[in-house]
Amino acid sequence: MTRKRGCLYQRPDSAIWWIKYSRHGKPFRESSHSTVEKVAQKILDKRLAEITTGTFMGPRVERVRVDELAEDFLREYRINRRKSLYQAERRWTVHLKPFFSGWRAVDVSSDALARYVDFRQQAGAQNATINRELAALKRMFSLGAKATPAKVLRPPAFPHLAENNIRQGFLEDGQCAKLVEHCPELWFRAMLEVGRTYGWRSNELKTMRVQQVNLFSRTIRLEPGTTKNREGREVTMTTPIYALILECMDGKGPDDYVFTREGRPIGDFRKTWWSVCVKAGVGRMVCGKCSRPVAEKKCEPCKTKNVKYVGLLFHDLRRTAARNYRRLGVGETVIMRIGGWKTRSVFERYNIVTQADVMEAVTKLENAEEKQRAEQKQAEKNQLGHGSVTVKVPAATRAINTKPF
Repeated sequence: MTRKRGCLYQRPDSAIWWIKYSRHGKPFRESSHSTVEKVAQKILDKRLAEITTGTFMGPRVERVRVDELAEDFLREYRINRRKSLYQAERRWTVHLKPFFSGWRAVDVSSDALARYVDFRQQAGAQNATINRELAALKRMFSLGAKATPAKVLRPPAFPHLAENNIRQGFLEDGQCAKLVEHCPELWFRAMLEVGRTYGWRSNELKTMRVQQVNLFSRTIRLEPGTTKNREGREVTMTTPIYALILECMDGKGPDDYVFTREGRPIGDFRKTWWSVCVKAGVGRMVCGKCSRPVAEKKCEPCKTKNVKYVGLLFHDLRRTAARNYRRLGVGETVIMRIGGWKTRSVFERYNIVTQADVMEAVTKLENAEEKQRAEQKQAEKNQLGHGSVTVKVPAATRAINTKPF
């Protein structure tokens, strides 16, 4: 006698058909959400087929919400102590949660993602920002699919938008002195010099301790795990950097921060940076609504305080360092090690080629072509002179030969 693996039934107080089946002796009951028996039978057949093929995940997977995936996502960031935890939390709470909160994971389709992209673009978000938010959501589904038992059966296809807002700014020659002139504070001068020389990130400099500086060998070392890519780096200090770092370390212990302001570690110094850049002429404050330059914290024509900064950023010093090293003929591998670029594709985004670089390359090409033409003419002249024989004819003979017959 064959044992029945599943059945259909209706509850006395409802016309909805339910299905019942078992796996490894554990019974499962599931509503078909339909009053048609054939619909319930198809669902039952599907569940039995999943049990037979080993792809059965259980009805709980269809009840998993995006909120639960987000909790697992943020927990994974906290466990691994990822430096971008704050950004991940902000992307979820500020942007993703208002749109996807309460959604079942199985309902997040390509169409839903397209509607989210359109919603964010209508709100004025750039493609690069939307890509980072979608990457966080994709990571949630990826962790859900790898969970045991799995919480996601089939992640949707996530789009990737074209990013056209890649920054092109860098510190021109001579502008560094203007920045130092308008902000003579020691910590600012030292961070500016280190940033433009090695292309290090601001967070890597703000968390630098005295014990990472070796004055005897004149080296600075970023320990593994303290950088963005978690790889350590060590560089030799130049004479100006050595003098500035030595002054910054005066009277401090091994565990103290190198760069401090009034005895406190450097925190968010964007306002200071903006103020100095505006005074130095490498940045300006504009109205966020009409984009007019404003001198105060308010745009009088628009009557709004929505003012934003446009101009040089501290992060632009990274591409400045990459450009300067490239001009000196330093190998790309060495530049990537100094600045902490892990992949070549990311490094290429910082490897700036200016109009001056293009003109210099064209001039070199023209000089090479002129030199090649001159060498070719000289070779032809030498070849003609080597292969010919000069015969002197007496003047009388030339006069006879010129008489007409």
